[in-house]
Amino acid sequence: MSTLAIDIRLARGDFRLRFDAELQLEGITAVFGPSGAGKTSLLRVIAGLEKEAEGRVALGGELWQDTDGNVMVPAHARHLGFVFQDARLFPHLSVEGNLLFAAERARRRNGVGAGWWRAGGADGREVGARETNAPTAPETSLPAVIQALDLKDLLGRKPDTLSGGEIQRVAMGRALLTAPRIMLLDEPLSALDLRRKAEIIPYVERLAGDFGVPVLYVTHNVDEVARLASSMVLLAEGRLAAMGGVAETLERVELWPITGRLEAGSVLEAIAGETRDGMTSLDVAGETLRVPAIGVSAGTQVHLRVQARDVAVACERPERLSIRNALPATLVSIQFSEAPFVELLLDVHGQHLRSRVTREAVEDLGLREGQPVFALIKSVAFEGRLLN
Repeated sequence: MSTLAIDIRLARGDFRLRFDAELQLEGITAVFGPSGAGKTSLLRVIAGLEKEAEGRVALGGELWQDTDGNVMVPAHARHLGFVFQDARLFPHLSVEGNLLFAAERARRRNGVGAGWWRAGGADGREVGARETNAPTAPETSLPAVIQALDLKDLLGRKPDTLSGGEIQRVAMGRALLTAPRIMLLDEPLSALDLRRKAEIIPYVERLAGDFGVPVLYVTHNVDEVARLASSMVLLAEGRLAAMGGVAETLERVELWPITGRLEAGSVLEAIAGETRDGMTSLDVAGETLRVPAIGVSAGTQVHLRVQARDVAVACERPERLSIRNALPATLVSIQFSEAPFVELLLDVHGQHLRSRVTREAVEDLGLREGQPVFALIKSVAFEGRLLN
């Protein structure tokens, strides 16, 4: 785990960014907030691209910026990979050329002699064979990156012939080949349609999973946060509003004005079971959910983002009801919000669900904190919100 310590101030016109926190980077950390919150500016400060930023930035024991001490490590020397929204591939180079450019930069930076990378062609010859004096770990070798991001068939093509999803895969590969200590991704899916997003998300997961590089991932999409990240940083109006685990942060009622009231909900962890008759069984803390087939093998861990508006509550296990999923739960808290709604927090064997019901329903059912209930989850709440 890497510690990224940031204590910075940035003023640009009417915008002010003030951020002071230590981020424990492991896996994927989402930087989330509405447009104009300062997400991209924060990443640019970390990367050393904001010359007007004041304060201190350090990764582990390596000081990158300290304006009081007149320290400013340039962007190219910070050993990080940056994937922008527009990818910024070199248009005159092929995909292979873009990848080899990054590998050559890493070679020069690490002082490795010529011949570290052998460039092959797109004609089936071996590409990017790795010699024994390469400084990077085997998992960040050029062949490994090409295989993990499915780039082999793209090597001979120019960027202007690629789809948006293919461009982002190449951009991630190029960033990986610089041997980064951390990866910074600035809304890499924002320009993609839903189908392309679904295609590229597994590749984003591989950055941290297959290559062990911690990722800071900027987005304003809650579904992306729930799908990809284990922790999150929440920004609002240039300030740190919250940070912590994704599930805990998204369920906090006081943060819903930032995370979005209509998007409010919870994240459940589950294990996929067998798929039969077009339905997949999911194990949630020993309870079984049945959802339309999700196309993952049994034993795969999945995350489910369940919106509060898709969870109803019953005092008894319902019978002869179209909603098929009923989880036994304990009513942890009842929070009155704007009329006529009430926010309920439910505990399902240690995991939490949010439910939004009316005040009238709370009164008619006689709901009270500590009461055993059943959480009724509509199957539609799972569609498109599964992580494997």
